[in-house]
Amino acid sequence: MTTPTTPPQAAGPTIRAGSGIVLAVLAMASLSVSDATSQWVLLSVSPVMVLWFRYAVQALGTTVVLAPLRGRAMWRTRSWRWQWLRGLLMVSCSLLAFECLQRMPVAEFTATVMLTPLVLTALARFVMNEQVSPLRWLMVVGGLIGALLVIRPGGQVDSAVGWMALMVVLTYAVFQAVTSHMTRTEDPAVMQLYTGWVGWAVSSLLVVQAWVTPQSLQEWTLLLVIGLAATLGQYLLIVAFSKAPASLVSPFLYTGVGFSTLMGWCLFDHMPDAWAFTGMALVVVCGVGSGRIQRQGHR
Repeated sequence: MTTPTTPPQAAGPTIRAGSGIVLAVLAMASLSVSDATSQWVLLSVSPVMVLWFRYAVQALGTTVVLAPLRGRAMWRTRSWRWQWLRGLLMVSCSLLAFECLQRMPVAEFTATVMLTPLVLTALARFVMNEQVSPLRWLMVVGGLIGALLVIRPGGQVDSAVGWMALMVVLTYAVFQAVTSHMTRTEDPAVMQLYTGWVGWAVSSLLVVQAWVTPQSLQEWTLLLVIGLAATLGQYLLIVAFSKAPASLVSPFLYTGVGFSTLMGWCLFDHMPDAWAFTGMALVVVCGVGSGRIQRQGHR
């Protein structure tokens, strides 16, 4: 009989941590599918139309899932203002992201967005007055250098669009900071629900002047895929962080760069050049390194 290498009491946490990692990887694959499909459908559909369909699917899908389980309790929240702020930040981030995806490859866009954890480090220092070590500042600078290599003048990405991608990063970082604050008192599923409905309400106001009915079954299908993949990706991330510590799950979020590169190659026959690959690698290394330094500091 083989002696078990894992004590019985450790098996449960180990399995949960492993499932959290798997779910995080699946979430990034799903979000990469949403981004790549968005870039494809944006060739014939306006960003505002894509935005409307994306949040319509999330709002209706989340409601259908939660309503049988919670009834009216699914709307229970301690702060309407924070829910609206979070939703508005997410809509702004999504609209900017769709504008970027019209003009830059999905792999380079994903790599730039991966600067978000590093920007959160700066926000933690200057907004929340947290102490940040010199080594973590070095990771922030390294990540920014990596992003500049991706969006450098004369490269494959228009510099003006590159700066717009950095605005996506800043908006998303504020969104993440608000989310972190809200999770102390709010149910993540309820936050997902409100984000969907706020996004749908705001995009409905914007789409009035831009509505053009999709002309083919392919366009309808792609719009549905965008909404489903984005909603599934966000849900899987929530579940992943509920099963394993953020410090364990976060490094695996950078698999999104690999998935986006693969999707860009498959759908658009695009492969980043050597400088862009170097910048993407630098963003990933600095992001993972910053996470490890923060985790060791907490210990």
